[in-house]
Amino acid sequence: MPPLTAALGVDGYEVALGVAGALALVAAWLPAYLSRRPVSLPVVLMVVGVAIFSLPVGFPSLDPRDHLALAERLTELGVIVALMGTGLKIDRPLGWRSWSTTWRMLGVAMPLSIAGVAVLGAGVLGLPVATAVLLGAVLAPTDPVLAGDVQVGEPTLEGDEHVEEDDVRFTLTSEGGLNDALAFPFVYLALLLAEHGTDPSAWLLEWLAVDVVLRLGVAVVVGVVLGKLIAVVAFRPPGPLTALSSVPQGFIAIAVTLLTYGAAELAQGYGFLAVFLCAVTLRSEERGHEFHGLLHDFSVQAETLITVGLLLVFGGAVAGGLLSDLTWQGVVAALAVILVVRPLSGMVALWRAPTGRAERWAISFFGIRGIGSLYYLSYAAVNGGFESMGTVWSVVSLTIVLSIVLHGVTATPVMAVVDLTRDWRARRRRRAPGDGEVGEGEAPGGLGEVA
Repeated sequence: MPPLTAALGVDGYEVALGVAGALALVAAWLPAYLSRRPVSLPVVLMVVGVAIFSLPVGFPSLDPRDHLALAERLTELGVIVALMGTGLKIDRPLGWRSWSTTWRMLGVAMPLSIAGVAVLGAGVLGLPVATAVLLGAVLAPTDPVLAGDVQVGEPTLEGDEHVEEDDVRFTLTSEGGLNDALAFPFVYLALLLAEHGTDPSAWLLEWLAVDVVLRLGVAVVVGVVLGKLIAVVAFRPPGPLTALSSVPQGFIAIAVTLLTYGAAELAQGYGFLAVFLCAVTLRSEERGHEFHGLLHDFSVQAETLITVGLLLVFGGAVAGGLLSDLTWQGVVAALAVILVVRPLSGMVALWRAPTGRAERWAISFFGIRGIGSLYYLSYAAVNGGFESMGTVWSVVSLTIVLSIVLHGVTATPVMAVVDLTRDWRARRRRRAPGDGEVGEGEAPGGLGEVA
């Protein structure tokens, strides 16, 4: 059967341009419409991608396995642009105590998640050790690209009414900004296992010295130093130089992103971490300056455009057979990642954390998987020789589909409950002892004690 474009005598390229423009307009309008509805923009875009690329129009293959290098670069771009916007929107200054929930999720929940997924890979899917570790590393990052519905809002600037960031949105935002980089050492561990086998004498020292200490250290130095240097140029330039902050050009955000990422990668550091730290460091200087709002807004616009394209292509790849190697064991593994491994790892990490029970459950549940996982999988497929990669691709892709749908549908109602619970607790703290209308240990809607 000939493609529909040929049958109608139209140019497929022109059709693609028109469709792309229409979808970009829809993507700009939909977030406002969907903001209070139990569905997110990524859900809509993915479903539209599946629908469009299921039509008999003669589209080329969108399977990332057929275009590994291109898939790696496009997803890489999507992640680094999102990381810049994520870092700029965080109002809370960096600190050990103020970021305690973030450190718990990074230091406890993330390694537990990697180990849990690796066990699933080996035990349920029958993957070799190296491939099982790769699966755990690939599914470790919580995505900064698709998590807008559960992240903090725009940066608070001078003159704005200050609204304190709640623990759920702050933790998911900061975790998403950091663990996209901190998953990289585990990807390198999988690569070393695939090359040298499971004997630790062949790879342990190299992994700890180079992939953990050196690359992380370089990323921290590059990100912080460039953040401070750009802050000087932006707010306190030497001599007669014009302050960069006086130049109303939002694309400076992309320039800073690319400069930082390129410098960190050239220095053999982790560019993802450097970009996020550069944004956080820059934001810490002149915290309320409107320049941060300008950079953040442009980053979000660029991120939205890239996300539209990536999700449409991902939907097209799903329609084109990306899940063709899926088995019932793969379905079980994907469901377990979303519903068991991440929530349990998060609850263990947040045990006795200084936040309420409802907040702990929400943080643990929203471990959104997405573009970052596709990047790491593409990177590993380009640079390593892993067995059973068809199974890995299908499980990772199904996990992303499930995450987009499940987390996208539940984000609005769950966050509404979290906000209600937090507001109730604040009112109870303000109420004088003995005046309470709500019984001890009770919460509205039967939420129970949240402390």
